[in-house]
Amino acid sequence: MTAFGRDESATEVQRLQSRLSDLLGVLALPSVWQNQSPERVLAILLDALMRLMPLELAYARLTPADGAKPVDVYRLATARRYRRQAARLAKGLDVWLTGESTQTQATIAHPLDEGDLALARLPLGHATRLVVASRNTDFPRDTERLLLRVATNQAAVELQHAEVVAARKRAEASERRRDTPVARNIYLREQLDDERCHGDIIGESTALAGVLAHVEQVAPTSACVLIEGETGTGKELVARAVHAGSGRDDEAFVKLNCAAIPTGLLEAELFGHEKGAFTGAVAQRVGRFELADGGTLFLDEVGDIPLELQAKLLRVLQEGEFERLGSTHTQRVDVRLVTASNRDLARMVAARAFREDLYYRLNVFPIRVPALRERSDDIPALVEHFTGVYARKFDKPVERITAVTMRALCAYAWPGNIRELENFIERSVILSSGAQLNAPLTELGQLPSRPEHPPESPTDGRKNRSLKDVEHDHIVAALQACNWTVGGPQGAAARLEMKRTTLQYRMPNWV
Repeated sequence: MTAFGRDESATEVQRLQSRLSDLLGVLALPSVWQNQSPERVLAILLDALMRLMPLELAYARLTPADGAKPVDVYRLATARRYRRQAARLAKGLDVWLTGESTQTQATIAHPLDEGDLALARLPLGHATRLVVASRNTDFPRDTERLLLRVATNQAAVELQHAEVVAARKRAEASERRRDTPVARNIYLREQLDDERCHGDIIGESTALAGVLAHVEQVAPTSACVLIEGETGTGKELVARAVHAGSGRDDEAFVKLNCAAIPTGLLEAELFGHEKGAFTGAVAQRVGRFELADGGTLFLDEVGDIPLELQAKLLRVLQEGEFERLGSTHTQRVDVRLVTASNRDLARMVAARAFREDLYYRLNVFPIRVPALRERSDDIPALVEHFTGVYARKFDKPVERITAVTMRALCAYAWPGNIRELENFIERSVILSSGAQLNAPLTELGQLPSRPEHPPESPTDGRKNRSLKDVEHDHIVAALQACNWTVGGPQGAAARLEMKRTTLQYRMPNWV
């Protein structure tokens, strides 16, 4: 045999040994899956597939048999680049994940990037589908197809078992909640009522990228995180991102706004109480720390916790134990604490309004969330996101935002930050009757404009103009669209939802 032949044979042997090793790794997965939730089974499966094959992405959708909300699990080869694109990714793969397509292989446009992907769809039981895709045009090859078949067959069996266990646990938890009507079921109902459809953290500005980089650094640890920033900047979303990136993401994320609870009731809300502990305590109540055991507790507006209660909070952080109100039994918990405040806690410490030792315990890893005026490059993406959210919610055909409207929204300071922007877009969608967003821009004239020396507008690259200039352009556009007719049902005043006299009052100086 020639040297070339020997080299070729050795390479083939190495390739077969590598594939055999991969196959053995797949066959060992059931031992790792034991006693795991369906979501963890899928996560472990996707991690294994991403290691074994040259995949660009792997995406699985689990639809529980008992009607619970579907769960999506995905992995990306370049997670840092695409980490905020979950909604786009799900939309691009939806036809494959819902079973609308009967194809098992296809070439598709990359949902998040340029180029095409070779896609393969595999069933994982009756209600779970797996999609894997590679930039390699010949994917999947025979050996890759074999690995996928073996892995998915094993996963389907394990998922069926895990689903039965999970359904039983949900039923048992539901039964326990019925037995304690003022404990966990009230909290969960509050959580569901308070949930809002924000989706992922939206934006790609430099300021936001710095926040997300800090989240990635601290999330896998157990360190306390203090999130600082103005009201409405999205501090809770950052807290959820910390939880999602931790090893506790399968456990509860429990939140409490300390400013929204009367001072006298805050201790019972945090630590729970026994029946008869105080007037009105007609039944035992489980506190937020117990609810978050094993998971993450997010305390918003932590600066509003009174001094006398701060000592008890410090004890939980240091020793992991506390007593319910009215009880002498010590409870032990394992909770990752994330806090937030729009107040200057360091200044409160100096003024003796906040305990110094508690402040240093909370401030292990501070993250400052920028105000919306500091990340104006993200406004167009946020406007489009909220427009889509509320168009679907109110069943409106709104899908187009004019350049004039976008410039006006980007030029405004948004003192209420993202919360104010979201509320404004919700109102705009309600006012819209066609495909174009009908934003009441004149309302913005009643509020403060952007501070001096603003960043450049993301829509036209020029320096931001005054709100008066934006209003001028908006009114001119409306007049042009109405053939310069001011009054009447088809006039510019009606189009702008203004009184004719108001519009005429604003026109003389510049028309």
